[in-house]
Amino acid sequence: MSTVVPDAGRATTEPTAETGDVLAIRGGRPLSGRVEVKGAKNLVTKAMVAALLGETTSTLRDVPDISDVQVVRSLLEVHGVRVWDGDEEGTLHFDPSGAVAAHFEEIDAYAGASRIPILFCGPLLHLLGQALIPDLGGCRIGDRPINFHMDALRAFGAVVDKSYEGIRITAPDGLHGAKIELPYPSVGATEQVLLTAVKAKGVTELRGAAIEPEIMDLIAVLQKMGAIISYEPNRVILIEGVDRLEGYDHRAIFDRNEAASWACAALATDGNIFVQGAKQQDMLTFLNVFRKAGGWFDVREDGIRFRRGGDIKPVMVETDVHPGFMTDWQQPLIVALTQAHGTSTVHETVYENRLGFTQALNQMGADIVVHPHGIDTPDRRVPRRSLEQAAVINGPTPLHGADVVVPDLRGGYSYVIAALTAEGESVVRNIGIIRRGYEKFLAKLEALGADFDVIG
Repeated sequence: MSTVVPDAGRATTEPTAETGDVLAIRGGRPLSGRVEVKGAKNLVTKAMVAALLGETTSTLRDVPDISDVQVVRSLLEVHGVRVWDGDEEGTLHFDPSGAVAAHFEEIDAYAGASRIPILFCGPLLHLLGQALIPDLGGCRIGDRPINFHMDALRAFGAVVDKSYEGIRITAPDGLHGAKIELPYPSVGATEQVLLTAVKAKGVTELRGAAIEPEIMDLIAVLQKMGAIISYEPNRVILIEGVDRLEGYDHRAIFDRNEAASWACAALATDGNIFVQGAKQQDMLTFLNVFRKAGGWFDVREDGIRFRRGGDIKPVMVETDVHPGFMTDWQQPLIVALTQAHGTSTVHETVYENRLGFTQALNQMGADIVVHPHGIDTPDRRVPRRSLEQAAVINGPTPLHGADVVVPDLRGGYSYVIAALTAEGESVVRNIGIIRRGYEKFLAKLEALGADFDVIG
């Protein structure tokens, strides 16, 4: 077996010693059984930040036990927010009444594992008059520039000062409503505007907003708190600032990224997986592609069952912002497409460095060619972007075991599924990264019949 570490220029974060376990996986066995998905990582962590805006206690339900949640909990606690577990599993309570400013060093102790600290800016400016942001971490799947965030904060009247420690943001004259137009429907920048505008003086008009289901759920959280937010056609959101917000009680939207991941696992391994908690409406685009690729699904009131409906078929996929095909879905799907009868093409248009993970799949026997500048095809519908790449997957190719290093969250999950699809034994290192977004990951694999050992 050869050890594969993704190329630094293409892929993602370098492995670190802190990220945990190594798995020895024996593949060739279908994954079958039931798994449960809880609240979406991309909503839960933002709703936790929103609790800073309330003047009373907030309650968040269906919170997954993942490392990103632990990071945000720690960041809230170093800012003086009291956080405690509720009686119901997956419930957290937040009391922001004792919020205080934190030091760069305290924030930096957690920021390396998450990009969430930048979303603390608006709430902390309202609460304390300043926000400190160290260097940002997270999966390195592209530059993910913060200029959208900084430009939005400046439009609200914030003053941004950079130093060797990071970024200090103040609002000497308070924050006021603004007219903001995003050059791209950035989810993070949209969240920044929402969390800042709800208590800014006057009206904020945001054009070019992201409209992902997790954004809509964050708006629902803020509305419960007393915010006045309306969504208009053509990606326009209007926010009327209010003087006071209360705490919320909210059950998070389900994690559609995790649901799609298990669906791709069923397709790749020729398994049969019921994903409890998955809902059809927020997965329409994924379900269409899944069906075109030869997948079969059955929508029930309490979840969705996924399996193959015959041979896996080649497809052409273009990632895009919602309601398009999510970039988080393409990596596990590519693993399944290595078993398709024909040539598939995946155009990645959201992040520029999200296809480096395919190098390890090629070491396992896949036939994937990455075009670093994308390719034109006559059936393209998503506008081309200068940063895009494309992967051409020829199949079916039998996969075999290899020694691989997890590069990022979705790529890491994809390596595990590839190892479970492959014949022979694989060693998957740096597995701790997967805990950023997948609750009880190893327990779920075991429940589905995966054959693996934890090493070390």
